[in-house]
Amino acid sequence: MGAMVLGMHDALVEITGILAGLAMAITSARVIVMTGIIASVSASLSMAAANYMAQRTDNNADAHICAMYTGIMYIATSMAIISPFCFVHNRSWALGLMFAIAIGIIFVFNLMIGRRSHRSFWARFGEMMGVCTGVSVVSFAIGQMAKHLLGVSI
Repeated sequence: MGAMVLGMHDALVEITGILAGLAMAITSARVIVMTGIIASVSASLSMAAANYMAQRTDNNADAHICAMYTGIMYIATSMAIISPFCFVHNRSWALGLMFAIAIGIIFVFNLMIGRRSHRSFWARFGEMMGVCTGVSVVSFAIGQMAKHLLGVSI
């Protein structure tokens, strides 16, 4: 379960942050999708490898399985939150839909974990939402600053 949380949550934080930043700096949805896919695949491989090495360091005999779950969850989550940019050509609407999908993923996942582990749903949901939102807002601001400071318009 920890490997799945690692992959899903890191994708939510990292890829929503990247897409939020890109959506403010780049007008082309195709470029946003391409960049999001490249970042997702690279990051999923990195996360899977890092989790494998961490699990091996802890002498976990199932390190390869943990790594696989991390990578699969990362890719699945990334593709879900990139998808609005494939179908919605207005990047503001796509960004809003991306956040709605991210919230839905966080909601469903925490609901499942809460039922299984008997932990407080709202506390975990709020924590994940706070981290994801904070990173996305900072990335959004960085995208705006980069666009203006570098004078890049794609």
